[in-house]
Amino acid sequence: MSNSASTAFFGLPEDVVFCNSCVISNQRPSSTVEFRHTANEKKKTIGFQDDGRCDACHYHAVKEKQIDWKKREDQLVATLERFRSGDGGYDVVVPGSGGKDSAFTSHVLKYRYGMNPLTVTWAPHLYTDVGWRNFEAWMHQGGLDNILFTPNGKLHRLLTRLAFQNLLHPFQPFIVGQRIIGPMMAAKFGVQLVMYGENHAEYGNDPNDIYIPTMDRRFFTANDPLDMMLGGVAVRDIIRDHGYTLNDFTPYIPPSAEFLESKGVEVHYLGYYLKWDPQECYYYASEHTGFQANSERTPGTYSKYSSIDDKIDMFHYFTTLIKFGIGRATYDAAQEVRNGKITREEAVHLVHKYDQEFPHKYYADFLSYIGLSDAEFWATVDTFRSPHLWDKGADGWRLKHQVA
Repeated sequence: MSNSASTAFFGLPEDVVFCNSCVISNQRPSSTVEFRHTANEKKKTIGFQDDGRCDACHYHAVKEKQIDWKKREDQLVATLERFRSGDGGYDVVVPGSGGKDSAFTSHVLKYRYGMNPLTVTWAPHLYTDVGWRNFEAWMHQGGLDNILFTPNGKLHRLLTRLAFQNLLHPFQPFIVGQRIIGPMMAAKFGVQLVMYGENHAEYGNDPNDIYIPTMDRRFFTANDPLDMMLGGVAVRDIIRDHGYTLNDFTPYIPPSAEFLESKGVEVHYLGYYLKWDPQECYYYASEHTGFQANSERTPGTYSKYSSIDDKIDMFHYFTTLIKFGIGRATYDAAQEVRNGKITREEAVHLVHKYDQEFPHKYYADFLSYIGLSDAEFWATVDTFRSPHLWDKGADGWRLKHQVA
C-alpha cells in the first residue's frame, strides 16, 4: 500500500493541508477512480489553489458570481425538449434511492418541467427503517414510477467483503452498480436521457466539470469484463475462486461507450443547469415527496437527512476516516460552509466533536453482512492506517493532523 520513498499510502500527498475556507484536506481523493482502483493505486486528490482554498470552494465562488443561472435553466429547457417523448413513453431516467437529491431531481423534472421520468434504484445493502419509508414515499407521495433493482445478494455480500478487506472500501461494488444502473436501464427502455443530481465538481473533483453538463461516456467503458476489478480482485479470479460465472456479474459490467452512443444515451447532471444546494433539496423533498429526516443524528456526524437509507453507509465514511483522515462530519461540514449554512469556526467544532465517532449502531449488522468477526474487522482496518496520518500510542490510535 505504500511507496518505499514515502510514508503515505495510496499515493496521498505527504504534507497534510486543510482548506482555509472550508474544512476539507488535500487528502480527499477523487471519486472518479471508483471503478477499478486497487489498494496501491495512486489517487488524484482534491486540488488547492495558491490562495489556500480547495477546488470545491473555488467552484462555489464560480456558482455564486460567474454563472448565469437563468441562461443555464434555458439550456435545461432546450435539452429536455430535445429528449421529450411524444408518445407517452418515459423520456428521462433518474437514478437514485429516494433520498433528498434524487427525490428533488425526479420531482422537479416531472412537475416543473413536464417530463415523464422513470426512477431506477440500485438497492442498498441493508435498508434502514427510515430509508425504506422514504423510498416508498418517493413513489406514493411523490407520484413517480420506479424500478428497484436488487443484485444477486450472495455475490454482492462477497464483493462487499472483498472490497472491505482489499481496499477498505465496502461501498465500491455498490458505487459501481449505482453508476451503471441509470444508463443500463435507459438503454433497455429506449430512453436517451439520464439525469443525475449534483455535478461532482461540488465536492472537489475535476474542476473542468463546472463547464460540462454531461458525464463522459468513456467513464463506463470496460475492456475485457474478466479483467474488471471488483473489490480489488479481477472478475476472472472471483469466478475461479468462488464458483461464479461471468453471467453473475452482468449488473456490474458497464455498457460500453460505443453501445451508449449507438443507443443515443446521454448522461447529464441537473446540478449543471440548476444551482445546487443540498439543504434546499431536503426542504423541497420534504414538502413534495414526503421525505423524512432521521429522528437522530447519524453516527460520525451531526446531520439527520443525508445518506440515511443504508446501514452500511456510515461504515463507508468510517473507512474514509481511516484511509484519508477525513470522516463524515468533515464531508458534511465542508459542504455546509461552502453553501453558507454554517461558519468555518462552527465546522471545525463539529469535526472535532463527531468526525472520529465509531458507528456502533449497525456494527453487528455490518459484521454479519460481510461475514467477519470483530477481531478480523479491526485487523483489516489497522493495516490501512497510513503512517503519515496516524500514530499509535499507549491510548490507541490518534490522528496526527486535525483541522484548526
